[in-house]
Amino acid sequence: MIYNQSEFDLRCEWGEQGVAQLFASSDVVVIVDVLSFSTCVEIATHNGATVFPYRWRDQSAAAYAKAMKAVLAGGRDSSNVSEAFCKTPCGDRTSPYSLSPASLRQISAGTRLVLPSSNGATLSLSTQKTPTLAGCLRNYGAIAQAAQRFGCKIAVIPAGERWQDGSLRPAWEDWVGAGAILSQLKGSCSPEAEAAIALFHQAKDYIKTRIKQCSSGKELIARGFVNDVALASDLNVSDCIPQLMDGAYINKGN
Repeated sequence: MIYNQSEFDLRCEWGEQGVAQLFASSDVVVIVDVLSFSTCVEIATHNGATVFPYRWRDQSAAAYAKAMKAVLAGGRDSSNVSEAFCKTPCGDRTSPYSLSPASLRQISAGTRLVLPSSNGATLSLSTQKTPTLAGCLRNYGAIAQAAQRFGCKIAVIPAGERWQDGSLRPAWEDWVGAGAILSQLKGSCSPEAEAAIALFHQAKDYIKTRIKQCSSGKELIARGFVNDVALASDLNVSDCIPQLMDGAYINKGN
């Protein structure tokens, strides 16, 4: 009871433990993983794809993709992904898609995509029966409007990243993304939600510069993924509303 922020309408807490504390007392949960799960989901579902989040980036993902009759997304670094891991269920070609927003810009409507992610996908699959949305900077206005249709008790979860020892690394881009969504909502705010909103208001006029300068942005740029950072920092450019339905995200927006 201490950590579930239940006395407030608008709640915000980090990562998997944040989901565990907030989902049961919330009308809806919004998962925010700006670099890059939520941004990938927004771009893919906006194009009409169906995205199946998956917790593990291992050989079990290939079996899951086959069972779902879906294409399996590879890792962002193709050099780090085995040929077997990248193959589609047909087994005769390599998926062009990965946990890179840029790789999904041309995904076709009707594509069924399994997207492994230790952060955003894991959180998405931890909300049990609570309605779940994927939010990012690109669709924060649409997500806020959609969230309010479920009720006034709204939990926004910045996913964060992982240190090498597996512990949570709070990620600036996820915090500011959570703040963007929360800034559009009406209701009483927990102190955690207020802090996220304040960060967004401080950063919104400089968002593209700040994302390039934050730790996650610098890491991706150093690895050659500057386009991913640019796509993820586009503010409120999409009316896509990815909602988790029967284990997969689909666009419930216009």
